Amino acid sequence: MSNLKPQHAETSPADLIGSGGELHQVSGGSHPQMTTNQGVVIADDENSLRANPRGPTLLEDVSLLEKLQHFNHERIPERVVHARGAAAHGYFELTDSLAEFSKAKVLTEVGVRTPLFTRFSTVAGNAGSADTARDVRGFAVKLYTSEGNWDLVGNNIPVFFIQDAIKFPDLIHAAKQEPDRGFPQAQTAHDTFWDWASLTPESTHMLMWIMSDRTIPRSFRMMEGFGVHSFRLINHAGASTYVKFHWRPALGSQAVVWDEALKISGGDPDFHRRDLWDSIEQGAFPKWELGVQLFDEAFADSFDFDILDSTKLIPEELVPLRVIGHMVLDRNPDNYFSETEQVAFCTTHVIPGIDFTNDPLLQGRNQSYLDTQLSRLGGPNFAQLPINAPRCPMRNFQRDGHMQMGTPKGRVSYSPSSLSPTTERQDPVNGFVSFPAQESGDKMRVRSETFADHYSQARQFFFSQTEPEQNHIVSAFIFELSKVETEAVRTMMLSRLVNVDEMLAKRIAEGLGHDAPLVAAPTKFAARTDLATSPMLSMLAKFKPTLEGRKVGCLVADGTDAVQVTALEAAAKAVGANFAVIAPKVGGAKSSDGGKIRADFQLAGGPSVLFDTVVLALSKEGAAMLAREAAAVAFVHDAFAHLKVIGHTDGAKYLMEKAGVVPDAGVVRLAKPEAFLAAASKGRIWDREPSVRSVF
Repeated sequence: MSNLKPQHAETSPADLIGSGGELHQVSGGSHPQMTTNQGVVIADDENSLRANPRGPTLLEDVSLLEKLQHFNHERIPERVVHARGAAAHGYFELTDSLAEFSKAKVLTEVGVRTPLFTRFSTVAGNAGSADTARDVRGFAVKLYTSEGNWDLVGNNIPVFFIQDAIKFPDLIHAAKQEPDRGFPQAQTAHDTFWDWASLTPESTHMLMWIMSDRTIPRSFRMMEGFGVHSFRLINHAGASTYVKFHWRPALGSQAVVWDEALKISGGDPDFHRRDLWDSIEQGAFPKWELGVQLFDEAFADSFDFDILDSTKLIPEELVPLRVIGHMVLDRNPDNYFSETEQVAFCTTHVIPGIDFTNDPLLQGRNQSYLDTQLSRLGGPNFAQLPINAPRCPMRNFQRDGHMQMGTPKGRVSYSPSSLSPTTERQDPVNGFVSFPAQESGDKMRVRSETFADHYSQARQFFFSQTEPEQNHIVSAFIFELSKVETEAVRTMMLSRLVNVDEMLAKRIAEGLGHDAPLVAAPTKFAARTDLATSPMLSMLAKFKPTLEGRKVGCLVADGTDAVQVTALEAAAKAVGANFAVIAPKVGGAKSSDGGKIRADFQLAGGPSVLFDTVVLALSKEGAAMLAREAAAVAFVHDAFAHLKVIGHTDGAKYLMEKAGVVPDAGVVRLAKPEAFLAAASKGRIWDREPSVRSVF
């Protein structure tokens, strides 16, 4: 172990210190020395100090603590990351006991409903940004268990950009708006992010995920969640089992397409939070299954990648998901600030039976999250806020401090003591005890060689996607890199992608008009081509036809058949879909029988991007009138361009022709509502895509 180099042998351009490259000396060059805030020169800004290459991060790493602490306090009071969020109350119910693996009651007591609070969020944008930006989504759950609060703080993607927490401030600084100009907001499509990414090969796997449709989800309700790290479960005998946590939505996973996401941002920047709120208010409570991947030390030792590396995952085909319970969100917050804004999630909030591993990203998060809450919420008593307070007794000798809301009594505020027979005492039997893992080795700043393969799982992810999903990844890279002004950054990023797959890099280069030869970036570990594809990594491969929880938008005008609309609404609701009527005026439209059809949206305020499928329930005269309205033409055109199933009456054909609709399997004549809904339940018409946008 002691003979390992301070950094694994991925190389970077001269004079640069990349997290995947050799450490280059700055002496004799143009770069000044990096120092701590106390002026001490920093020897290694890429790796935390740990007991051995795969060992725990050491608290004495003062440069790590200073860097993270300063970063954590950069924004007051808005969250530095995950600023824009929405949340709800609910409960978790265990259905399959893990008593063999853990002594945590929440994982062993079947049938008990544990109250919880779940917050979803974007990562990069500020609190005022739009919901549908291309971004990782936070998925954080606070469970108020009988043994204390357990915070499962994760994302909607199972891997992350970096392997070591010391690089987190650099990641976020690069992704945020550029400091000299204050833009772009909630976007990574700019020079600083891709400059950082192109010099950070460990981010390559995550880049494939964020360029996929996972980062433009249809709804929080249709989004998976992951704990990201490998944790430990500890049973009553003290035995350890590794675990990864997964939240799987009951409604299935679904995304929007990119052009649709952009237009939703304009049509309703609160699209996701409104969707969550409305669903709960309507009684359609969002639900997720909690699944776990359980594995032992033998599997960890034999697995192709290091289970402590947060840029890697374990395919479900290798370690199947065991569903152990479900989460239901059934109550909206009473006050957004008091609850959604003041909720404090910390990875350190675990309970007896759940423990940490030496994952260096997790080790850094354990410091960073707590320190951030001290800044955001004013001091050490943030746990006394109602949304953060445990539902079980909380007793200790912590006193005073800013925002102290309790009134501790008695003269004893220390331990041990003999002056009071009723003061709190430690409990070695039932208290939290860390797993006694043995650690040895040389203390050093080092990245384990087992973390050094940056491209194999990135390649595996890409080839596990369906053809439309692969096309979207290519298009996303083209869009993002086209916003990069510095050609050298684009070139470097393409050289990284050559290591994933040469044809992938060529497709992106073609879309960019990059004519120079593609040269692979130097790498110690070439991407493996023998990894089996994992269909569970694809949203479309596991898509199940349904309209439950989806929205049907019905466009009407004067002369529409009200009976037909009523029948369609009833049929849509019968399969669990929401139904909304869009009319030229919010007051509604005159039906063919002289009555009135109510409207939920005025045409300009109800674009088709807000719906999963649309119906054009129009008379010939109504269609002719709407054909003169740009909003109506755009309504139909966008629905077709976004690959949605379009139901229509015979009278709607003129408007469809004006909007450029070409008949295909997704353009369905509205004869029987059930036939249209059956077609719509199958999702988007992917075969239409090559006819409406370029595919490189």
